[in-house]
Amino acid sequence: MATTVARASGELCRVLEEDGDLADAIPRERRQQAIDECLARTLVIPAGRWRATQDVAPNEGIGLLVLEGSLIRRVGVDGRFGAELLGAGDVLRPWQGEGEMPTLQVTTGWRVIDTLRLAILDEQFTRRLARYPRVTGSLVARALERSRNLAVNVAIVHQARVDVRVRMILWHLAGRWGRVRSDGVYLPLRLTHSVLADLAAARRPTVTSALSELARQGLVAQIDDGWLLTGSPPGELLELVSAPLAVNGTPLDGP
Repeated sequence: MATTVARASGELCRVLEEDGDLADAIPRERRQQAIDECLARTLVIPAGRWRATQDVAPNEGIGLLVLEGSLIRRVGVDGRFGAELLGAGDVLRPWQGEGEMPTLQVTTGWRVIDTLRLAILDEQFTRRLARYPRVTGSLVARALERSRNLAVNVAIVHQARVDVRVRMILWHLAGRWGRVRSDGVYLPLRLTHSVLADLAAARRPTVTSALSELARQGLVAQIDDGWLLTGSPPGELLELVSAPLAVNGTPLDGP
């Protein structure tokens, strides 16, 4: 796969307008003012391998906020790999830790799945944001939530059966990005079998077989550049999280 190159869009975006959850942290009477003031430069990265540390210079700001698209971060130790899927709402600092001397030989790589559009939350943006500390708190909460999601992912890959892992991963992702429909929960992410294999810490042929079995049981279907999940989330997954998964406030394990 060819290495992709980031390109500055040359545009400023209203971060709080594009990420409404951040705007919700501000009292209504100040919200529009905050939306107009909190501007950030944008960066667009097409699908493919991404050399993040070469395309984005370290800065003293907060990092990069994903506005659109998705990407996977792959980490390997001694030939074995783990992976993390990131998408809209996540905050990245791809340069952080790159200069440290690790005690283990670790390889890392980024791959953009769907074209990324990022807001650059640099020092200039941070100065604008200083008037709205609740938004800063929300961004910190995002970082902590990312850590929590990673812990759930680790627990998932310890499940013995690959079909269980794959189904749990899809439902876990649906808790963030899924859409409830009359025929199930639609996950609008173009996750190939190879990407799911990385997330499930399994071999791609094994994941393909697991997906075939899940499809035969009517639990998972690949449709419209995404996945349709039917039934309820696996009971084991609900035990891994502190509260029932929900999509847009609708519990996924409800009636």
